[in-house]
Amino acid sequence: MKPSSSQSRPSGKAREESGHSSMHIALPLDEETQESLLHAGEDVRRAGKKFWDGFSSFALQDNVLEVAVGLIIAAAFTTVITSFVSEILLPPLSLLPFVNRNLEEKFAVLRRGPNYHDSKAHGYNTLKQALEDGAVVLAYGTFINKVLNFAGVGLAMYTLASVYEWVSSDSIIKHTQKCKYCRKRISMKVREGY
Repeated sequence: MKPSSSQSRPSGKAREESGHSSMHIALPLDEETQESLLHAGEDVRRAGKKFWDGFSSFALQDNVLEVAVGLIIAAAFTTVITSFVSEILLPPLSLLPFVNRNLEEKFAVLRRGPNYHDSKAHGYNTLKQALEDGAVVLAYGTFINKVLNFAGVGLAMYTLASVYEWVSSDSIIKHTQKCKYCRKRISMKVREGY
């Protein structure tokens, strides 16, 4: 048995006594307003579906997925090359007589910190020690390390692209030449006098 509306809802007086002071007033809507609200809902639904379809077709395209996989592989490859340069290539370079320490630790003090003369060695032995003392330093060893990392990653990627081109006969490397008319870089495939 369904309760009547008077049994299911307390009266206005009972609501005020129980602490419910909100009143719901239903305003009658004319047919034109109701129809425009229905059409607005349909328009929003259509626009949402169009947006979702466009986004899903873009995000799940083969090219986007290939780029995402390529970025992940490139990040892992960069980590390997950085490790190779930092841990394999640079330590033997540090044995050269004019380097006399790890290349990453090479720095020049531009302005001394307050405790520069307090140390037993009369200066800073490490870059970390100089930075902790508040000295202004030119960390050229770190810069050289990053340049070598960049060169290593670039050379490794070029080698990988060349091997891929040789194995699959699909060109990744775009060979270019300078156009004699416009002086811009153009493909080497462009023939003279076209």
